[in-house]
Amino acid sequence: MALNFKQETFRDDYSYSNSAHAIRRFPFPFAEDQYMYSVNIEPHTKGEPGSVYEFPFDIDEHYVAECLDKEITLMQDPGRYHALPHMMDAQWDFLELTMTALANDYPEHFSLSRNGQTWTWDNKPLGVCDTFTFGDSSTLVREPFDYIGRQVQGDFVLLDQRDGTLYADAGIVTSQADWSLAFNVGMSWKEWHGPVPRATEIGVMDRALKYLLNLQLANPVRRLNWTMTVNPRLDTSPENYPYWGGDRNKVNTDNVGDLVNLRVELQSLFRLPRSNAIVFSIRCYLMSLKDVTSYPRWAKRLHRVQKTMHPDLIEYKGMTKFHPIVVDWLSKFDDGAELGIGTHPE
Repeated sequence: MALNFKQETFRDDYSYSNSAHAIRRFPFPFAEDQYMYSVNIEPHTKGEPGSVYEFPFDIDEHYVAECLDKEITLMQDPGRYHALPHMMDAQWDFLELTMTALANDYPEHFSLSRNGQTWTWDNKPLGVCDTFTFGDSSTLVREPFDYIGRQVQGDFVLLDQRDGTLYADAGIVTSQADWSLAFNVGMSWKEWHGPVPRATEIGVMDRALKYLLNLQLANPVRRLNWTMTVNPRLDTSPENYPYWGGDRNKVNTDNVGDLVNLRVELQSLFRLPRSNAIVFSIRCYLMSLKDVTSYPRWAKRLHRVQKTMHPDLIEYKGMTKFHPIVVDWLSKFDDGAELGIGTHPE
């Protein structure tokens, strides 16, 4: 199915918006009326047609605009891409995984032809067509991870497995929720996730690490994570905090539905064949609270989750300044009706 790509921005005038189709397929993350940080990992199997889970890498109406925003961020701060030297095999693994998936799942927009080690990649939406030698970085304009990472929505971290843990040894990260690749690159699993509140106390990260160390080839997994962002901004990095941090003070009872966005990350992890590394894919979806409330079931559930949120999580997710306004505004949409378990919109 051919996609209609929108012209929109994730900065400055914030012209980003969701179509009715994009709202309906949004990965709403709350299956119950209360929330506490959990692993919630499940197999990344093929989902329903049209859903964000249909294919390994989801491409939607925001594809071209997101790739452009990624280019802007990388141009302003090249340090958003970093790969340690020993990760080259993993880079080629990632390139093959991504190109193969996109060409198979979206043949109207991407194609990959192989003649031995000579490959030709055609990305029609971005106007990219290159022939290169697989395994020879000198035949590409950039390192393979950097090259193809710019052509997929979301952020990617390559995790090297050694010494009984995982290390974040490569990444292309331009839409992170207030964390820094420059700070985290080379860190172990526990160092990277140290700031997550109560994670060590309740053993969440230990269980996740044990699970991922045994991740099998061709059996990827996924989970949803979430926060809230003021304005539909992808780049909420610590490095650029002066450009977006003050927006948290602009939220009031009149504009909260438009300014505050539910920000959901579809996080998926794939084992790579040659390097034995793991791809950590972080695909970001943004939807204004006003759009969330277009489905009454979502509005009610979001209100209940936020009303009962643990203060540590509110602070960790950077929502302290505007969280009471969000809860109060959402309360107008909650009639107290009982909701069954599930994330479906209606």
